[in-house]
Amino acid sequence: MAGGGFSDAGALKRAHLYEYKITGYFIFSCIVGALGGSLFGYDLGVSGGVTSMDDFLIEFFPHVYERKHAHMAETDYCKYDDQMLTLFTSSLYFAALISTFGASSVTKNKGRRASIIFGSISFFIGAVMNAAAVNITMLLLGRIFLGIGIGFGNQAVPLYLSEMAPAKVRGAVNQLFQLTTCLGILIANLINYGTEKIHPWGWRLSLGLAVVPALVMFIGGLLCPETPNSLVEQGKMEEARKVLERVRGTPNVDAEFEDLVEASREAQSIKNPFQNLLLKKNRPQFIIGALAIPAFQQLTGNNSILFYAPVIFQTLGFGSAAALYSSTITSVALVLATLISMFYVDKFGRRVFFLDAGVQMFLCMVATAVVLALEFGKGKQLSFGVSIFLVIVIFLFVLAYGRSWGPLGWLVPSELFPLEIRSAAQSVVVCVNMIFTAIVAQFFLTSLCHLKYGIFLLFGGLIVVMSCFVFFLLPETKQVPIEEIHLLFENHWFWKKIVVDGKQERISNEQA
Repeated sequence: MAGGGFSDAGALKRAHLYEYKITGYFIFSCIVGALGGSLFGYDLGVSGGVTSMDDFLIEFFPHVYERKHAHMAETDYCKYDDQMLTLFTSSLYFAALISTFGASSVTKNKGRRASIIFGSISFFIGAVMNAAAVNITMLLLGRIFLGIGIGFGNQAVPLYLSEMAPAKVRGAVNQLFQLTTCLGILIANLINYGTEKIHPWGWRLSLGLAVVPALVMFIGGLLCPETPNSLVEQGKMEEARKVLERVRGTPNVDAEFEDLVEASREAQSIKNPFQNLLLKKNRPQFIIGALAIPAFQQLTGNNSILFYAPVIFQTLGFGSAAALYSSTITSVALVLATLISMFYVDKFGRRVFFLDAGVQMFLCMVATAVVLALEFGKGKQLSFGVSIFLVIVIFLFVLAYGRSWGPLGWLVPSELFPLEIRSAAQSVVVCVNMIFTAIVAQFFLTSLCHLKYGIFLLFGGLIVVMSCFVFFLLPETKQVPIEEIHLLFENHWFWKKIVVDGKQERISNEQA
């Protein structure tokens, strides 16, 4: 989809003149481009499984292994409470948040494909180092390379998909990123289920197979075209026009191409896009898209479940194989939910999915907390019926997240920002997302140990807060061209005064 700036409303009325067909070339470009999500997904799925494997714990965390197998009352909630073990997971996300600012420069100046290719190379190196690790230092260094790869991939792929897609199908196309992420999680859980039986090196195979999505992403980056938006940004007008015509399946792209060129001119006039993010005219997008949504996505608690699903299920009394099997079930829920969202988000809209899922997620968190408060703790085992109930509740929770905050947490920010600040804004989106991902990953098991079932009530309360935020402050963006997104805020009951003040401020500055 064409990128947009804050041009005058007259020019933006050309959006109804855009023409497109769903071509094989367009489908190929989007599917190949979306494969970057498989890096993020595979790591999400593989990390929790590996950290619950006895062979891995004996190799690097023998004290955790001993505590896991000791019969002490506090092992119910605290058997995996180890900061170095959680650093194995969270170090990747700290690396990702730092690397995303370098990714912004590469994405803007060299193109979206360049970031995708660089990210795949870094991820490949990290996977090899993790598989060959002989000490914790080597293990963490490999995680840092993986994190750099994810930082570049998550920065570029959502932008790539939003810019390639026509407005009417942008929601579904952008969610290909979430779909490949979910498939990566599912495949990783299935692999963990198999490698857990291979002693003593099964965990090395799980970590090493991360080279496969890295290679797929690298080949995809070489094969798929650059977005027309990026080509215009780089001054390659003729090539941009050809790609736009081929992606849209029609030579009648004059209106969209003119909007692209106009947006690019405005983008080039911006010397400091990060500073421009803070201007009043961009304030709603900055608060909603760059800060709130990526933070809220992690504060739902879902990624804690995905990180540590096998660990959580083992903590709840499931055996090692049963824990991996149960976490695979939650991964299936995530894939199914993403498919539901892909097919219906452009019909029912973003707000409906956020709010409906918010109610379901809240009820699931409360149900989990109540069951654990009544049935769990003090060294006793959960009954079979209660265990099955918890698996079902977590399945329903993941099903709700997977059609709402999971995919929409990437979709909505990618469609809010004008071209002149899009790369910078996406860097902030990824950075905020990774900050909260790392924090939650680092402290979830400690919080589980100390807060016990209260951690699920905490997540439930946060879900209420974020649902209220969406209800009152997020306008509906379904089927709205990116060029016209800013008009939503100019007419919003709360944001319009801030945006109008910003426009008046800009006019005053230009006259001065």
